[in-house]
Amino acid sequence: MKGVGSISILHVIFLSMTVIGLKNHVTIIPPLLDVAGRDGWISVLMSSAIIFFWLFLLVYIQKKTNQEPIRDWLDGKIGKTGSTIIIYSIAIFLFILSAFTMVETLQWVNTTFLPQTPVIMLLLIYTVLCILLVTTSLQTIAILNVFVLFGVVVFGFFVAFTNLQVKEYDLLRPFFEHGFTPVMKGMIYPASGFIELLMLLFLQHQFKERIRWYHFGIMLFILMGLTLGPLIGAITEFGPTEAAKQRYPAYEEWGLVSIGRYIEHLDFFSIYQWLTGTFIRVGFFLYIIADLLKMTGDPKRIWKMLAPPFFLFCLPLIILNENIFLKVKGNYILTATFIFFFLLSIFFVLVAFFSNKSSKKGKPEKQEMESGEL
Repeated sequence: MKGVGSISILHVIFLSMTVIGLKNHVTIIPPLLDVAGRDGWISVLMSSAIIFFWLFLLVYIQKKTNQEPIRDWLDGKIGKTGSTIIIYSIAIFLFILSAFTMVETLQWVNTTFLPQTPVIMLLLIYTVLCILLVTTSLQTIAILNVFVLFGVVVFGFFVAFTNLQVKEYDLLRPFFEHGFTPVMKGMIYPASGFIELLMLLFLQHQFKERIRWYHFGIMLFILMGLTLGPLIGAITEFGPTEAAKQRYPAYEEWGLVSIGRYIEHLDFFSIYQWLTGTFIRVGFFLYIIADLLKMTGDPKRIWKMLAPPFFLFCLPLIILNENIFLKVKGNYILTATFIFFFLLSIFFVLVAFFSNKSSKKGKPEKQEMESGEL
């Protein structure tokens, strides 16, 4: 299957940095600080170590599917009815994840920069932009991601190194301040981001080569760094108590950036980081849905079948009170994401294992029948 896809493994790694990195860099930090406090960084390290062994399940699934489209593979293994149920379940869940990402970003924009702008208008504009991205191709998304990711990485290192002057790493101690239980509870949040690597298998037929275990390992290591950066930054700059009270700790770190006496208020750079990350993440999710439902290459169908449902998915969340929204996201959606993708990976492994076993069993019987006829 080598050379049949449209994007390289390097593009896949870059996409994982933007699509999953936005979640681990921004979304999971508040609930992780709330649960694990100053020991949240230990939760990230431990969940990374455990998820690393889970990555070999992805390698196994990709090997058994032979880079075939997941929907076609499921059609051949469990039948069209079972395959349709699984595919539509995945599509609905990705709709939910996309909607929560979109609404969280628009709430942040409305709270910090555009308080007088109706959120509905922002949602309409951003939905149109994301659907326009979906109507292109995976190669276009990957190339666009390379350009925007460069600026995101530069600004990320900029805020990290500039704030070294206000960081107090003594605030990371004492370790295990409240015992081991908060650390264990906090592991679910970074893991809910790491486990989204499973989504790459939905587009494996568009990759130029198979993703090896060390490719997944590189992606996991990068995502771990993207999680630890703002998390440790928030603890060392604000303290664990104050950081846990903040709604957007990664954004608040920009408020401390200053160069000398006269250069400060550079938090407008965070607008670029967050909006481009959301643009690529939501567009990538919706593209996966379009690919699973075999709508890619048909812009009219995408506008008709994806745009209205996505807009309607987001509307109730925008109307929802912000505090309730954050509570639902932190207490339910992040946990549900981990459970859903983990169970889905186990299901794929079981399908691959038992279908392969039954096919091996069928071969000797077929050979015996052929020899008997002869």
